[in-house]
Amino acid sequence: MALANPAARDVLGAWIVGQPHMAVLRQPALVSPVEDALAGGIEGRARITHSSGAVEAAYEVRITPLDGTVLLVFRDLTEAQAGASQRRDFVANVSHELKTPLTAIAGFIETLQGPARDDPAARGRFLAMMAQEVARMDRLVSDLLSLSRLEGQARRRPTDRLDLAALASEAAGLLRPGAEAEGVRIALDLPEAAPVQGDRDQLMQVLSNLIENAVKYGARPGRVTLTLQPVAREPVLRARAWRLEVADDGPGIAPEHVPRLTERFYRVDTGRSRAQGGTGLGLSIVKHIVNRHRGRLRIESAPGEGTRVSVILPAA
Repeated sequence: MALANPAARDVLGAWIVGQPHMAVLRQPALVSPVEDALAGGIEGRARITHSSGAVEAAYEVRITPLDGTVLLVFRDLTEAQAGASQRRDFVANVSHELKTPLTAIAGFIETLQGPARDDPAARGRFLAMMAQEVARMDRLVSDLLSLSRLEGQARRRPTDRLDLAALASEAAGLLRPGAEAEGVRIALDLPEAAPVQGDRDQLMQVLSNLIENAVKYGARPGRVTLTLQPVAREPVLRARAWRLEVADDGPGIAPEHVPRLTERFYRVDTGRSRAQGGTGLGLSIVKHIVNRHRGRLRIESAPGEGTRVSVILPAA
């Protein structure tokens, strides 16, 4: 290698300058077209992977002969391939999530058209189950639309001045009757006011999702505590902030699951989540909203110790 720009030295190592190309490239998929370029002046392209420690990157290499030498231009494809993989996974997950209730509904319809046609009790039971499946699909589509809107707004920071304490009190008030019907008490520890810049509807969605999750997956009977406290200086934000915490006294979550809770469609207990009406998108939506507000999201949990979800937002 006669010359290498800083980017190439960062990826392949500073040692490559002055070394034979065979010692540097090594991969047959790249060595062969380089030899063709040197021997016959033939342009070429190659795709290779390069490992640097635990990180593996994919590159497209353009090979251009230049008066007895060869110019290699590496284009990093890692993010593009990762994005394509994520899109494939997303489509597969959505298809699976929609196919399950559609298959159930098709079975109910077949039963209603056949064995249960003249059975009023069975007909009522199957229609109720169909209504539940349709409601779950509706929630799924609504959550997917929310995610799509959030991704489109990711770079636009909200500018409205809001009182986070008032929003927290309102969200708790709306959800308290349903929680109490399940034997769960919602306790509040809020300041008189907590000014932030934000999108009212989105912050209400954050509050509702976190409180609903705590009620659904906490203890029965149980208690959900919503706390809002000032932070004089948040190290990452480098500014004053508000810390909103929603805690339950449920069974907790094993540590291997916690880092993945904000992934789309990730569920600790798939059966229980679906039975509770969950779409697997709630915490992913929360993460996107918090990011749009330039905040931080933290989830802490351990078996037998309940779950605490903290949202830190810059103070207005």
